[in-house]
Amino acid sequence: MRHWSPRRWLAAAAGTGLAALLLGLPTALIPNPVFGRPIEAPAWSYPALLVTALLSGLLLATYVRDGAKEDVAQADAKRFTLGGLLAFFAIGCPTCNKLVLIALGTSGAITWFEPVQPYLAIGGIAILGYALRRRLQTEVSCEVPTARV
Repeated sequence: MRHWSPRRWLAAAAGTGLAALLLGLPTALIPNPVFGRPIEAPAWSYPALLVTALLSGLLLATYVRDGAKEDVAQADAKRFTLGGLLAFFAIGCPTCNKLVLIALGTSGAITWFEPVQPYLAIGGIAILGYALRRRLQTEVSCEVPTARV
């Protein structure tokens, strides 16, 4: 990352801010007039939001081209999506998530889903961290030319 261009760092900053807004507004971690939260957000939700947004911004910046033709790894893009989705479920209000309410009901959302949310946050952050690590490793590796036999 120390060799990143200003364009990439700008993409990382913009991606971090956008991810924070996309995750924080609908989950009401960022107060707003549109979305509310009947259950108070646990203290770990805010650091989870910040770490997820930061990793998402950095991961997004690895997809910004610096001139050379780059190959976008499909598996890393899927990890990016999965990590963000897990983080969204983790930091969201358990009784505000319609999918959870349909599957578990209100009491099930509080009894069963709410205790699992910190583990979803850890899993989402781990997946985003792994995807970022993979992208950064392949960024500095060079192609090995194939020999004709």
